[in-house]
Amino acid sequence: MIDRAQVWIEPYWNAEHLRRAMDWLLVLDPDASEALRLAALTHDMERHFPGGPVQDLSIPPAKNLEYRREHSERSARIVGAWLRDEGADDATIAEVERLIRLHEAGGDPDANLLQAADSLSFLEVNIDIPYAWVRRGDCDLDRARAQHTWMFERIQVPAARDLAMPLYEAAIRHGG
Repeated sequence: MIDRAQVWIEPYWNAEHLRRAMDWLLVLDPDASEALRLAALTHDMERHFPGGPVQDLSIPPAKNLEYRREHSERSARIVGAWLRDEGADDATIAEVERLIRLHEAGGDPDANLLQAADSLSFLEVNIDIPYAWVRRGDCDLDRARAQHTWMFERIQVPAARDLAMPLYEAAIRHGG
């Protein structure tokens, strides 16, 4: 199923972020379940399809809970539907959907690993996205840096925080 998911995500403009999230997950837990690997590889797929929630950049990242809930729920629905179409078993579908719903907040050991892998990949692959917001005039530099800070500070897995520190420091320097 992982191979099929890799093909499915390929047209998404930010597929590298999803691939690297799964790579980081396997650094943190080489024995991660298939459901956890699938969740890492597909957690943001709702952004590939029109009609999703729009992030209000005037709201600090830590307070933009409604956007994150909508994003997570929509991704879980889209990925769950794709898994059903691919013939995945009900238990795998339910676990992938559950993990994707939790990928922004964490909450249990597997969800915390997914959240950490997402943050590591964001800080590595998506370093320029918040600074593009500034260049477009969507927010100021402080808000862009706040995105990187939030992505770092939300990490609940100590080993992941250690791995993320140099990426976070580079992200902050990059924008200055």
